[in-house]
Amino acid sequence: MKSLIKKLVEINSPSGYESKIRDVIRAEVEPYADDIRVDALGNLIARKGHSGKKIMLAAHMDEIGVIITHIDEKGFARFTGLGGVRVANLPGSRVRFLNGATGVIGLERADENGRVPALDQMYIDLGASSRENCPVRLADVAAFERPFADLGNRLVSKAMDDRIGVAILIQTLARIKQPAHTLYFVFSVQEEVGIRGAVTAAFSLDPDIGIAVDVTDTGDTPKGIKMEVSLGKGPAIKVRDSGMLTDPRLVELMVDTANKARIPYQLEILERGTTDARAIQLTREGVPAGCISIPCRYIHSPSEMVDYSDVENAVNLLVKLLTNPFDIL
Repeated sequence: MKSLIKKLVEINSPSGYESKIRDVIRAEVEPYADDIRVDALGNLIARKGHSGKKIMLAAHMDEIGVIITHIDEKGFARFTGLGGVRVANLPGSRVRFLNGATGVIGLERADENGRVPALDQMYIDLGASSRENCPVRLADVAAFERPFADLGNRLVSKAMDDRIGVAILIQTLARIKQPAHTLYFVFSVQEEVGIRGAVTAAFSLDPDIGIAVDVTDTGDTPKGIKMEVSLGKGPAIKVRDSGMLTDPRLVELMVDTANKARIPYQLEILERGTTDARAIQLTREGVPAGCISIPCRYIHSPSEMVDYSDVENAVNLLVKLLTNPFDIL
C-alpha cells in the first residue's frame, strides 16, 4: 500500500477544493466498485454488493490548508486556516497554492514571553516585492508542502489525516470479493471544516450502520498527552470522542472480530476532536455508528506520522468484519 499512500498524500486538495484528489481516488476504485457517483457536495460514493444491511464507510479526502485574506503593498500575504491549523506548527512551513505558487510562512516577531503567537502575527512570503508581482490573489488556497517519507514501519507526510483512511478504504474495497452487506464507500469532502460532506452523504444513503476511518492522537511521545493509544499496537477502536459515543454493540462486534482473527487492536477514548462517524450517527432518526482510528503523531502538522502495521491491520479488521454477515440491531 505504500505507493498508494504516497500518491494520495502528496496531492494538494484542501477542504472545499477536493476535485484533484477525487479524480485520483475514482481511478483507484473503479475496477472494484459496482457503482460510482459524485453527489452535489462533491462526495465520491462507491457501492459494492446489493444485499444485507446498508453499511456506510467514510474517510474524508480533504486536508487542512490556508486561504489568503489580504496582500500588503510589499507582497506579503495574510491568511486564515481552512480547518484546524495549529499556529505553533506554522513558522517556517512551506505551502503550495493550487496555482502552483510556493510560499514560506513567516512570523512578525517571537513573543518575548514565549507564548504561542496568534495567526494574525503570521504571513506568507512568496518572494514578491509588491502587491502587483505577488503570484497569488485574495481567496487563493494552499495546502502544506511536504514530501512523503518512508522510515520503514513509520510513514511521514502532510495529509495523513485522512488520506491514510482513504487508502485503507480503497484497499478494503479491492480485497472484498463477496461482501455480506451492501457497502457504500464514501470519500467525503469538507470534514476539516465541520464534517459537512458526511452529513449530506449519510442523509442520502440512510445507512443501517456507519463506520468512519480516521486518525487519532497518541500518548506515546515524551511528555505527551495521557492517552492509551500508541503507534504500532494496532488500529484503535473508538469508544468515545468529544462529538460522539460509539454504539456499544458496534464496539463489541469490532473487538470480537479482532480477537477471533487475532488482529491487534487498541481502544480509543479521545478527549478532543471527532470524525465523520458523528455525522452518520446523527442522521435522520439516528444510526449506530463507530470508527476505526489510525494512531497518528503530530496531527494537523505538516509532518504527520503513522505506523504501517496499524494501517495493514485496519484493512484486515475491516475485511473480516464486512465479509461475514452480522446484525447488531
